[in-house]
Amino acid sequence: MEDKEAAAATEVQSEYNPDINQDELIMQRHREIEKEIWESTSLVGEKEDLSSLEAEYLTDEVYQAKVKDLLRKYQYIRRTRPDGNCFYRAFAYAYFERLLNHQKEYESFKEIIVQSKLSLMSSGFSTVTLDDFHDTFMEVVNVLSKGASAQEQLFKLFNEQGYSDYVVVYLRLITSFQLQRDADFYQNFIEGDRTIAEFCRQEVEPMYKESDHIHIIALSSALDVGIRVRYMDRGQSTEAIAHDFPEGSHARVHLLYRPGHYDILYPVESD
Repeated sequence: MEDKEAAAATEVQSEYNPDINQDELIMQRHREIEKEIWESTSLVGEKEDLSSLEAEYLTDEVYQAKVKDLLRKYQYIRRTRPDGNCFYRAFAYAYFERLLNHQKEYESFKEIIVQSKLSLMSSGFSTVTLDDFHDTFMEVVNVLSKGASAQEQLFKLFNEQGYSDYVVVYLRLITSFQLQRDADFYQNFIEGDRTIAEFCRQEVEPMYKESDHIHIIALSSALDVGIRVRYMDRGQSTEAIAHDFPEGSHARVHLLYRPGHYDILYPVESD
């Protein structure tokens, strides 16, 4: 309450003091809104019936049509915090949850992650930087082998900021490595004069930076995990269009994209 009163007082003061920077006031309000969202939204939410989306778009015919299309294909949604890390967090939770019931795939993935540290080190990433992130990531991966309690432990860890964010950081580093390893290919996706290395330092490795197609392609290729993203936008189609990454792959993770944000989807039928 005190924060809101202080913000209101600042806004009133600004009307009578032209020297106050209006851009700073806008940024301050933006930070306050972000803080409210963070405090009211779990990093990873409980699984909900997908019909809960309908209530969000009661007066929007375009989005209502897309929700109806989704309901024919998906049964549940799991929401993630809209903090710029939502793609990585949603992907990690959805895939880890899948691995609980796919032992052979789990063993293969675990080996990929063990080897990934060596690849990152050989490409110039600092051991000091990698050790903590890799070790924490492996702690979470190892939870998946704990039997009946694994699901509960996974949900708990993904809602502990330290563990959850370390998982995100490590996936960002893997994405950066993949982009730089295949720089000749990915350079075609970069706008302007930035190199792939510059793009990674500015748009991939830092926390809270949002993700686009290039990030998804790189991560799905690095981990050999097919990702299907359903897009809800204002396009003319009544369908929530699906894009598979890499193209033609078998989707093991299903995500819903709404402008600037990713949540987890659960198909009506899954393997």
